[in-house]
Amino acid sequence: MTAADSPVPVRRWRGPLPWWALAVFAAVGGLSASASFAPFGWAPCAIVAVAILTWCLRSAHGLGGTLIAGACFGLAFMGTSLIWQTEIMVASYAGLVAATSLVFVGVSALTWWMRSLPAWPLFAAASWSASEWVISVFPFGGFGWMRLGYTQLDTPMAGLYPLVGAAGVTFVVAVLGTLLAAVIQSPGVRSASALVWVVVAVLAAGGLSSFITPTSHGSVDVGWVQGGAPGGGVYGLGPARSITYNSRDETAALMRRVAAGDVSAPQLIAWPENSTDMDPRTDVATRRAVESAVDTAGVPILVGSIFEDPAAQTRQTVAVWWTPAGGDLVYAKRNLVPFGEWIPGRDLLMPLIPQLSYVGADSVPGTTPGEFVAALPDGRDLPVGVAICYEVIFPQTLNQAVEAGAQVLIVQSSNAMYQGTNQIAQQFTITRVRAAEMRRTIQVVTTSGVSGLIGPQGQVLRQAPDSVAASGVDTLPLETTPPTPAMRIQPWLEYGVTLMTGLGVVWVLLRHLRGRRGGRMDAVAAHASA
Repeated sequence: MTAADSPVPVRRWRGPLPWWALAVFAAVGGLSASASFAPFGWAPCAIVAVAILTWCLRSAHGLGGTLIAGACFGLAFMGTSLIWQTEIMVASYAGLVAATSLVFVGVSALTWWMRSLPAWPLFAAASWSASEWVISVFPFGGFGWMRLGYTQLDTPMAGLYPLVGAAGVTFVVAVLGTLLAAVIQSPGVRSASALVWVVVAVLAAGGLSSFITPTSHGSVDVGWVQGGAPGGGVYGLGPARSITYNSRDETAALMRRVAAGDVSAPQLIAWPENSTDMDPRTDVATRRAVESAVDTAGVPILVGSIFEDPAAQTRQTVAVWWTPAGGDLVYAKRNLVPFGEWIPGRDLLMPLIPQLSYVGADSVPGTTPGEFVAALPDGRDLPVGVAICYEVIFPQTLNQAVEAGAQVLIVQSSNAMYQGTNQIAQQFTITRVRAAEMRRTIQVVTTSGVSGLIGPQGQVLRQAPDSVAASGVDTLPLETTPPTPAMRIQPWLEYGVTLMTGLGVVWVLLRHLRGRRGGRMDAVAAHASA
């Protein structure tokens, strides 16, 4: 064999990547993460995204390159996923993207710091989960909107939701991604077999959820009304009272279909959040519109309303149980949207950002779970659970309604300002995840889309068109499914991965200290022997 015939050795890239290459690859990873969320829903892209970012971090030269990679990943991910915020204000979009991107800077720094640990993929995955948990609770109550755990509902991992919840699914996705990065960077039997075993364990664990079956006794026919709103940013509900008039008119249309025998007669009707944009206690026209709808329907209506307190200059987003006798407050929204329903540091920020005046008076959060007993026309007392819009990203809100005894769950929402954006699909998917975690059916009713019915496995049973008026009647089971493992342990899982991340940081620190001490001892010994 001559030299010309000798095989050319395959060279693997072992050195650190330049910062610009890291930025490009990390941004591609961020776009992959965005593609895993609704409306695209390409679930495997979530695992690929974690793998790309992890590979970048393992290929970075020093902490500087690591932080660049994390920032580029976050900006690409959040910049595309949260584009709907531009419907409100471009400046608020930029601020939200910048703030949420810091999460991935933190993930990157932690992953880089723990890169030398045994079983580093597990610690890297834990740092990802811990960072998601931090942003879900801090600051201003948290913003856990873009969690990787929301991406796997239509995959073989779906069985994990009632066991470990979205938080647990995030950890599994992150483990698969970091192990995939390990296989790519250093192909070998150990890392490949670890990846295979994790996949097998995930599929086996997901199979256990088949033993968690929904239980119910009887049913109730619940009407829903999507009044329709013009849409278009901050003023998406249209002129004052127009959404209320639309809801009243669509209720009348529904009852005409009931009279014609096209749909079954409802025992109650649900209107969405902000279906009265004026306080019906003080605005006569609004109150008369609601009373007219109740009279036409002949059954109570669960109205999403606004209660104002001019003296205190505050308001509340509420659910009102309206019968011919009048309206009774049954739930006040507890999880409020920062800079949407209240302004943190109002006295400081208002003079600096006068555009925040669109928020109006600060909302006051409610204090009790969203469960009430509805007296139905047929004489039954029905325990109803309510959550309002943004609250679906807080699993404990719906969990507490179920634990309080709710047998029917209704999510009232107002997405009028986000019509035509990916926000609506994202929120509907999050609600599907909540249903899968609890193994409960959820009826979703919105001002302009997307209203729907979600089954106890998170499946879509019905979905209304977006940006139009629509209505119908759903036959909802009276569910008594006991609390699932996810409802009990999901918070503890998040505490656990956060503790694991902290222990990993300390472990690396102790190893460094031990290494320095060992180096000094060796130097002393060498000096003594000389």
